[in-house]
Amino acid sequence: MNALTSFPTETLVSNAAVSVTKVPHRARLSLRARGDLGPLERALGYSLPRKIGGVTLGTACLGPDEWIIMTDDAAAIMAACASVDLPHSLVDVSGREISFEIEGDRAGELLTLGCPRDIDAIADGTARRTVFDGVTVTLWRDTSERFRIDVWNSFAPHVAHLLEIGARELAAEMA
Repeated sequence: MNALTSFPTETLVSNAAVSVTKVPHRARLSLRARGDLGPLERALGYSLPRKIGGVTLGTACLGPDEWIIMTDDAAAIMAACASVDLPHSLVDVSGREISFEIEGDRAGELLTLGCPRDIDAIADGTARRTVFDGVTVTLWRDTSERFRIDVWNSFAPHVAHLLEIGARELAAEMA
């Protein structure tokens, strides 16, 4: 395992309101394709979500012809799709981002401190490209009280700092 795939889980803040944790790295593949996606789906072994925001087996539809694939085996997916007879782009972007998990009763409220989207309108089990304090992120809503934010490495300290401050402010309101 290389350094990118083995960094440890790190809890940044945990209190009665919410916890923010840097989660273990997973490989990320950026897929772009148009037309009959059948050959790609056969290579992947599952159907790609077609609705923007839809998620299937760790694959989120971010645009009409764009997906992000979270996987534990990028090499296998790259190999399976290499011979697909359909113009497409499949790029390993694993080194680009890290993920933070935001969990707790006030997780959605914490995200509103930097995200202009209506967090309550995002359905469980979906993902969206959005911004957090001006930083482009992918926001995954796993459950009503658990979210993940994928953020580029260069912006991660800024986003982590804002999440930590916000989490502490929410806890202070509860005290």
